Amino acid sequence: MARPALRIGVTSKDRKELRKLLSGGVQQVRVVLRAVALWQLAQGLSAPKISSVIPLTPQAIRQVGHRYREGGLERVLFEKQRPGAAEVLDDGQKQRIIAMVCSDPPEGRARWTVRWVAEEAVQRKLIPRVGSETIRILLLHHDLKPWREKNVVRGRPQ
Repeated sequence: MARPALRIGVTSKDRKELRKLLSGGVQQVRVVLRAVALWQLAQGLSAPKISSVIPLTPQAIRQVGHRYREGGLERVLFEKQRPGAAEVLDDGQKQRIIAMVCSDPPEGRARWTVRWVAEEAVQRKLIPRVGSETIRILLLHHDLKPWREKNVVRGRPQ
């Protein structure tokens, strides 16, 4: 037995916004697809019929209807901001690593490498552990390329 069509009542203000959104201008594809799905749900079409017209699954189309009921037009069309990954290094740790890189390289080395910076930072207990990619990105953001510059040790002037 098929599910009954999802009945969505869209307010006149939201209908105006949908018409405006669909009538012109450049928008993200997902926003337009959600707007079309909501528009057709408001017309009384079922999710499987709508899915034959636009490239969304019936489940995604029903989700559009439920989101409209829960949070209105903004909730349907646009996604919530995602938190992203947590920072690996805090500001103090970043500053200490940058200061270390700006100093002389380890004994017997002509220059710092990304791997040496990571190992030395852990050895000096600046940070508990860190990957070389994290160090590479940190140095890149500070426009430091110690592996390219050879630290020349000059003799003392006499």
